[in-house]
Amino acid sequence: MTQRFADCVRIDRDGAVATVTLDRGDGRNALSLKAMQALIDAAAALKADTEIQAVILTSAGAFTAGADLKDPDRAAIADKTRLEQRQSLKLGPDMCAAWESLEQITIAAIERYCIGGGVALAVACDHRIVAEDAFFRLPEIPLGMNMSWQTNPRTVALIGPSRAKQFTILGERCSAATALEWGLADQVVPVGEARQAAEALAARYAKVPPIALRMTKQAINVAANPLGHATSFMDRDQFAFASTTNDQREAIQAFLEKRDPAFKGD
Repeated sequence: MTQRFADCVRIDRDGAVATVTLDRGDGRNALSLKAMQALIDAAAALKADTEIQAVILTSAGAFTAGADLKDPDRAAIADKTRLEQRQSLKLGPDMCAAWESLEQITIAAIERYCIGGGVALAVACDHRIVAEDAFFRLPEIPLGMNMSWQTNPRTVALIGPSRAKQFTILGERCSAATALEWGLADQVVPVGEARQAAEALAARYAKVPPIALRMTKQAINVAANPLGHATSFMDRDQFAFASTTNDQREAIQAFLEKRDPAFKGD
């Protein structure tokens, strides 16, 4: 049975395993506002499903290029009130929280690349299986933003504070091999086989008693990240503040002009 959301996300169920596929038809799968809402809706559809014990999250092509900066819905927010703008900034963290809160085991199957908000979504899942030529990258800090969507505590829980600083602040590519070494990836597989490997892992989880599986996942998540909300609940307001700075405007202009930025701390 296939269930569709906003023409870009679908759920396919096979026994105790569900596969959620993001497909915007271009192979890049940038996160438009509609795509993020569709991913929230897909998680909501699975939340109360007692038949499904493992969920694979994947994409048709690259996992995702991150936030869709050409999204007309995103551009329209600039004309809204500050309160409305602040409310719109909940969509990203709500999407990640919706996936993190699923009681089923969640497995991100990543091909090609996973950038920005895609990393935020991937680290909200329980596992990440990555094709050997794929990479992760967080461009936010070099572009004058903060890393939001309550991502920082999840990243620290996976790879530790030192590597989290390097990965998050420098904005450099993290290869599949490095991600595996650091603990950001659980498994590296040949190109084109991430979903197949995720299906194999999901099948193993599907054989575990479901009540024990769900309770144990919740217990481990709380143990790994007990202060996650307390240390990140203000990050959307920090993002809103950072977006008003001259340094962010300079970072984006320098990126577009392919030159080194000149930051002034303003």
